Amino acid sequence: MPLCFDLDGTLGQFGGGYVLLRKALGDLWGAEPTVEQLRRCTGSTDWEIMGELHAMRFGVPMSEAHYAAYEAACLARFEDAFHPQGHAPTAFRGLIDGMARLVDAGRAVWLVSGNVPRVLAFKAGLLGVDPRIPRLGSLPRLDRAGLIRMAMAGCKGPHLYVGDRPHDRHAAELAGIPFLGVGDLVPGDHPVLPPEAEAEHLVSAVGKLLGTGKGN
Repeated sequence: MPLCFDLDGTLGQFGGGYVLLRKALGDLWGAEPTVEQLRRCTGSTDWEIMGELHAMRFGVPMSEAHYAAYEAACLARFEDAFHPQGHAPTAFRGLIDGMARLVDAGRAVWLVSGNVPRVLAFKAGLLGVDPRIPRLGSLPRLDRAGLIRMAMAGCKGPHLYVGDRPHDRHAAELAGIPFLGVGDLVPGDHPVLPPEAEAEHLVSAVGKLLGTGKGN
């Protein structure tokens, strides 16, 4: 019964993430994609976005080798920017602690993010996400809904996806599972928690949404 959580904007904020993405591509290509090109991308995972930008520049599909090169370049950019003497992310501490409480209560909790896997692992470590929670980052030929389905594979429900953007809710709908929003950027009648919510608020919201009391 995986309870799947997005990371960026849901558990914390890494200011300038898309700037670093563009710089990583500039490292590989010799010139950064423009902001306008990035805005034209319709995907919500790095595999999708990178593929669209690659096609714009080169006119051919992106290979897995190119994707691996991007992953390494992007990780290097994040490691250079976020460290004890550099920038620090903003962690939504209550929500992160609430995930650990759900694990303690016997829930299967996953991070399912559009970041490339090594960047996702790096960001999760900086935010202090419980190491018992598996990370599932952007993989070739999978959209966000496909990643959620991968996390749910072979597991009985109830399932849930927690996110902060319209593409998160859309992915939950495609995967056929309920959605819990964080913040006010996703319209609709789903339950919503503020980023500053405490751990017990998350546990209670999950329990109510899934019809299991307080999340135990």
